[in-house]
Amino acid sequence: MTDQKLIGVDLGGTTTKFAITTADGEIQQRWSIDTNVLDEGAHIVPDIIDSINEHISLYQMKPEDFEGIGMGSPGSVDVKAGTVTGAYNLNWKTTQNVKADIEAGTHLALTIDNDANVAALGERWRGAGENEPDVVFVTLGTGVGGGVIADGRLLHGVAGSAGEIGHVCVDPHGYLCTCGNHGCLETVASATGVVRVAREMAEEYSGNSSIKKTLDDGDEISSKIVFDAAKNGDPLAIKVVDRVSYFLGLALANVGNTMNPRYVVIGGGVSAAGEFLRSQVEKYFKQFAFTNVRETTEVRLATLGNGAGVLGAARLALN
Repeated sequence: MTDQKLIGVDLGGTTTKFAITTADGEIQQRWSIDTNVLDEGAHIVPDIIDSINEHISLYQMKPEDFEGIGMGSPGSVDVKAGTVTGAYNLNWKTTQNVKADIEAGTHLALTIDNDANVAALGERWRGAGENEPDVVFVTLGTGVGGGVIADGRLLHGVAGSAGEIGHVCVDPHGYLCTCGNHGCLETVASATGVVRVAREMAEEYSGNSSIKKTLDDGDEISSKIVFDAAKNGDPLAIKVVDRVSYFLGLALANVGNTMNPRYVVIGGGVSAAGEFLRSQVEKYFKQFAFTNVRETTEVRLATLGNGAGVLGAARLALN
């Protein structure tokens, strides 16, 4: 293992996080900057370069002390070319030559990948994946993303779309997805999907329910409100969580039957529901999984939270 340090960069639409780590993933310094998306995102890469150079100098280090930089980015990432396309939350409307620009500005090698893949690497390396060679990570946020690590290698597929777990079809006659298909997992298991399921079920529900009353009064709900209500025994909320868990368990069982990973790790904002969600997803996972998969693949909650991205990015630098 190298004695050189690693730099991880987790690029987000609001904040860009940085970390300097050892080669085995121990974080030694962390910081963050605001992501400036003005002027079609023209400031983002220069700001990253300036911040890295500033902190290398601040810590009295030099480029030779580092193995390289790893970076996770939204959008479609061409791993070989080091470019990013279609990162609309960054206001990047054209292809960005991120690798070439950052390498020129820092004199360090850069490896870049999609942010969901990078978070998967982080959870596998230093989180719930326990550095096992076969781990699947699914993140439940505004959308549903994922990453697949098989035999210790992150899978990309022929066009970089491996791990698009959010677009596994769980209901061919279900809700229309932003991708144009119907019944994708993202339509029912994302934060917005949970609310969509709750709204539909509330229309058909005639009993007493706090979330039904909230919706009938014209007020907004969130996935957190739904899960909190279910934990408190709200009968409608319990039904909503059961339906969401059914679809999520079905999708993850299909992934499990395809990959047979050691762990399927659930992360993202919706996973804050914790064991209450995990145990119900596991119930349906075991119902739909092939016998051998059921006995060897474990459904777990992520442990790194927001740190998964920056740690996974640092791990990229080792490649």
